[in-house]
Amino acid sequence: MKNLFALGLALIPWPVLSQSLEGTWQLTDSKTCFQTEMKESETEKELESMMGSNSQSSVAKLIVFKKDGSGQEGIFSTGKKKGSSMNDFHYKVSGQELHFVDKKSGMITQRFAIDELTETSLKIHDVVKECESKAFVRVK
Repeated sequence: MKNLFALGLALIPWPVLSQSLEGTWQLTDSKTCFQTEMKESETEKELESMMGSNSQSSVAKLIVFKKDGSGQEGIFSTGKKKGSSMNDFHYKVSGQELHFVDKKSGMITQRFAIDELTETSLKIHDVVKECESKAFVRVK
């Protein structure tokens, strides 16, 4: 009976553990502490929805997580193969946290808590400033 229960638990999908950060992610939403605490008026909400539906963004902020623990982030423009302001970084995942680490010393430079990790979306927030959050969608 114990073995059957253990087998049943092993077959339950664990979303964070079964998903991987590897791949290319596009930033879709980023909120600072100031933006999180500020309440929008009805007029601002209405204007934002109208502006968002008519505008087409020609740039995207992408972040690439590679299998070897390295990655790149930068801004990509429509029609260009390479991004501008490309920054290389190293990362590691420890439990429910994403750590950006210094290449030479191995010291953690930034810590993010992983709120959600699915095949198509990633939501994280800064461990030090919990009110700062970022949302990404998988591109590749």
